[in-house]
Amino acid sequence: MDVNDQIGAFKEFIDAHYKINLYEVIQLGRNSLVISFPDIVSYNPELADDLLDSPEDTARSAELSLEQFDLPAETKGIAVRFTNLPETQRVRISDIRSVHLGSFLYVEGIVRQASDVRPQVTSAKFECAGCGNTISILQIDQKFKEPSRCTCGWRGKFRLLSKDLIDVQHLKIEESPESLYGGEQPKRLSVFLKEDLVEPKMERKTTPGAKVRIYGIVKEVPIQLKTGVQSVRYDLVLEANNIEPVQEDYSDIVLTNEDEQQILNFSRTPGIFEKFVSSIAPSIYGHDRIKEALVLQLFGGVRREKPDGTVGRGDLHVLLVGDPGSGKSQLLQFISKAAPKARFVSGKGASGAGLTASVVKDEFLKGWSLEAGALVLANKGLCAIDELDKIDKEDTAALHSAMEQQIIPISKANIQATLTSQTSLLAAANPKLGRFDPYTPIASQIDLPSTLINRFDLIFPVRDIPNKDKDEKIALHVLESSHNEEIYRGEVSVNFLRKYIAYAKQKLKPKLTKIAIHEIKDFYVQLRNSGKSDDEGIKPIPISARQLEGLVRLAEASAKVRLDNEVSKEDARRAIELLRYCLMQVGFDPETGQIDIDRISTGISASTRGKIIAVKEIIIDLERKGLKDIPLEEIITQAASRGIEEGKVEEAIDQLKKSGDIFEPKRGYISRVN
Repeated sequence: MDVNDQIGAFKEFIDAHYKINLYEVIQLGRNSLVISFPDIVSYNPELADDLLDSPEDTARSAELSLEQFDLPAETKGIAVRFTNLPETQRVRISDIRSVHLGSFLYVEGIVRQASDVRPQVTSAKFECAGCGNTISILQIDQKFKEPSRCTCGWRGKFRLLSKDLIDVQHLKIEESPESLYGGEQPKRLSVFLKEDLVEPKMERKTTPGAKVRIYGIVKEVPIQLKTGVQSVRYDLVLEANNIEPVQEDYSDIVLTNEDEQQILNFSRTPGIFEKFVSSIAPSIYGHDRIKEALVLQLFGGVRREKPDGTVGRGDLHVLLVGDPGSGKSQLLQFISKAAPKARFVSGKGASGAGLTASVVKDEFLKGWSLEAGALVLANKGLCAIDELDKIDKEDTAALHSAMEQQIIPISKANIQATLTSQTSLLAAANPKLGRFDPYTPIASQIDLPSTLINRFDLIFPVRDIPNKDKDEKIALHVLESSHNEEIYRGEVSVNFLRKYIAYAKQKLKPKLTKIAIHEIKDFYVQLRNSGKSDDEGIKPIPISARQLEGLVRLAEASAKVRLDNEVSKEDARRAIELLRYCLMQVGFDPETGQIDIDRISTGISASTRGKIIAVKEIIIDLERKGLKDIPLEEIITQAASRGIEEGKVEEAIDQLKKSGDIFEPKRGYISRVN
């Protein structure tokens, strides 16, 4: 079809099918009309073919056809956007080749980088100094173009009268992890957005970490070498015609009626929770408690936005600490493959910017761009971090607000932004000395800030203790797995597990019943007040309000496993048992025989803190008696009369030295810092 036929065909088509939509666009003050491709196919197949074969000219014909309608005078050029292209036009970013140049296709991916919105000139008008003639020049290239000569023969300077500007933005799109095969490296593609696609409303949908579907035309961009000449190689860029945000909830997974029926039938089978537990990393023997926690983490609690503006997170964070070779990394690998939306990062290969977000220089639009990290890309999914203790201290500090407030505030260069990271975190770490010591507080064994450790809902020590019966079973399990592939098959397949989790996340928001509330309240109050004050009057704090919120999240996740909208007494008990198990493993103070949360959150138990205060009092008393340099033997003698062992006195003195309260002026003597 020639241009005039195309314009006529589009006018008739819009008149017949999209007239109401066009008037709605004008009424609401929008700048684009969205047309569904199947409607064009059913009306005029030839026109649809033209759109796919020569998209730029055909789209321009569609925009020119709008000028033939009787529109208000103030209405400026309305753009035509196309949607619902056939599946044949869908291309993976890594599959785009030179044959796709000039094609109308669509890609799906995650926004990794977004530049600032900047104006760009499209055409400029110049006046000839010789005859006064006006010349219009279209600005197609990256370099601003001026007229070289006029029809009157003038070749001198031309005066710029006016220029037309449009807003443009540059995005970098990366393939989403679920579309990759095996260990494939995700590829990136540059995308140019212009006009109404960069309006503030649209811009909010294209922030780094957002999943989008982009319809556009693939074009080549010349590369300039440092010498100033043009390279024989070209860059690829997608000039966007339309952009749609893809729901990045668990609704990425499409559930058919048959799937839903299968899920509902399975939810009624007895022992459903145990079936899920046995299907988590079946190649690893044992670790049943950890696997229970991982099932609950996959389902997650309910995110609540409270009337006062604060948000209660629904995501669960789990930390595995323990001996090398105990299967931590394999558990992480399995979960990162099984979760519907997950990212896996490891130790030294991760930085603070790679985990959260970074600001990078944009080579196309010469500004600053925001680039999303792993926690932002795993938004509404799960992020598995292996070797958490190997990440630098400055970098782990970036995790604090990402874990609790679930936001990542960025204030760098000229960019002020807040990215969302509604992400469950599953982390693994090794103790400082290689193996786990059950008698030393966990905070002093891991190279992590205590404030970060405290943000995990559940902390599991993974211990490797020789045990004849257990070792026999592990050995048989590992050796048989080399020739018997049945071991790798759990009762629930990974594919069905994903669908089940997606259904639970989409449809359910469980609420606590009165019985469940009483069960959790009684456990919390009883445990809080079970500790006895030691000799120095310091009472250990067995559990804090942060663990109470964790209990609610665990109970809600347990109800989701059964596809129930009500949290029962059994769900509350399961959450309590799991938390009690973790607290007994890492928060139990053998000296007092009680659970002490400070062993986890600060690394100093209440009994140790009491002894530090007692030793400090002894030093002050001896100083008042006129001793400036106090002999260490004198402090040990005084402490022994209060029932404090010599080893504990030395520990307390070490802590006071670290805090800067005392110093050692000469060997064997202590002096207080005034």
